[in-house]
Amino acid sequence: MSGRNQQVPEQKTGRGKRKQLPLWQETILLLGVALVLAIVIKTFFVQAFYIPSESMEPGLILNDRILIQKVSYWGDGEPERGDVVVFKDPGGWLPPIDSAGPTNPIAKVMAKVGLYPTGGHLVKRVIGVAGDTIECCDDQGRLIVNGQPLDESDYVKRGGATCNGPMPTNGACDEKWTVGPIPDGHMFVMGDNRSRSADSSQKMCQPDETECVPGDEFVPVDLVVGKVFVLLWPADRFRWNNRPATFEDVPDPTP
Repeated sequence: MSGRNQQVPEQKTGRGKRKQLPLWQETILLLGVALVLAIVIKTFFVQAFYIPSESMEPGLILNDRILIQKVSYWGDGEPERGDVVVFKDPGGWLPPIDSAGPTNPIAKVMAKVGLYPTGGHLVKRVIGVAGDTIECCDDQGRLIVNGQPLDESDYVKRGGATCNGPMPTNGACDEKWTVGPIPDGHMFVMGDNRSRSADSSQKMCQPDETECVPGDEFVPVDLVVGKVFVLLWPADRFRWNNRPATFEDVPDPTP
């Protein structure tokens, strides 16, 4: 036997070297994963929208970009008084041009995954929820919910009106109105720009109307997409959106 050290042949483990995907396949795979994640985020968590009119001034201005979150309304969660919500058009609230949505092909794709605002939605503040009764107005022009006046001076724009709930036909505040109790599964919404908002107050039937359908002023909560939580753009006006403290003082409706 030779005294030389004999080399033992390297044994093959049976594992071949992992084959790397071509760059173009990796790119498609990553784009697919990103698309799925974007759709999941839009469906369950966060979505982008824009302000389609001047109805939410002074806080939210035409073409502002906002983000809504959907977590608060998971399960049994429903909109609360004071929330600013985005909801689908209940029918006839928006003109056709605002219901169309984006027309650019790229914008359409981005809208599908929540990266671009879609049409057919409204942004309003929840004033009353199921069981509530809303009155306009006290001697200071404040709305009254379940007997409690609301101090909305921090965010309401009256636009020449003398109260926070002007009659929708002529902007007058000398005629008082009452609505409610709000049916289960519904809410009463108003824009912060009270004289320039097509909202629940505009849908209320007036005494001399013959073709108005009672109840159209109430929005089904099933149509709510989510709650506005941040004003994203323009960057110089970026801010978090919080529920006004005045709504904390509103008592529950009397059975």
